[in-house]
Amino acid sequence: MSRPAFPTPPDLASAARLQRELVKGVKLSGDWRHVRRLAALDASIKRGGELVAAAVLWDLDSGMALEAGIARIPAEGVFPYVPGYLSFREAPVYLAALEQLSSPPDALLVDGHGIAHPRGLGIATHLGLHTGLASIGVAKSRLFGEAHSPLSLEAGAAVPLCAADAPLGEPCTKGMQIGWAVRTRSRVKPVYVSPGHRTGIVQALETVLMLPRNTKLPEPLRQAHLWAGRARREGLEGRLVFG
Repeated sequence: MSRPAFPTPPDLASAARLQRELVKGVKLSGDWRHVRRLAALDASIKRGGELVAAAVLWDLDSGMALEAGIARIPAEGVFPYVPGYLSFREAPVYLAALEQLSSPPDALLVDGHGIAHPRGLGIATHLGLHTGLASIGVAKSRLFGEAHSPLSLEAGAAVPLCAADAPLGEPCTKGMQIGWAVRTRSRVKPVYVSPGHRTGIVQALETVLMLPRNTKLPEPLRQAHLWAGRARREGLEGRLVFG
């Protein structure tokens, strides 16, 4: 079934209005028992004006990457890079990369934020809404919210990420929590995990922590990052099958 084209608002004010409207449809719960294959998404920018993205299809049962979809689109006419509006710039190339896979994934793992966003609609949330898939955002830097307690240096440590207007020094209540600061590896900088769509707060954390983590990023995202960079350098495009 075809989906409508991803929107390109004419300006930031229109983009913000659309985000505030779309966020009303976000569901922060879902049944992940059927999820067997994740698509991990990362993008890279080619000097000279091209967006390149990789979608790595990851099998949760075997703990292995099955294939990757690589797509590239011209940057000319693409929405500009503005923090808080990343989905309007990068989501189209992610969707093109997903179309290269031999079968659709059950869920998305996105290099970016979910609801840990000023208007609750980071790129992981926006992609989840657009595709109808469960989604989780894993970002390397914090965009919105505060961790209200110290984060242990040990691997697997996590503390709630609270909405910016939550009182500092007080517990982050359920309604104020928008994600997690997570130490995926001992003594490395944290990543910021938040549910995108059709995923609960706890489910997002549990999913990220159950994935292999040989570096700071969960392994599916690390591979998506590597393939996006390689595709940018070597001009790769289409579907790559592993094994």
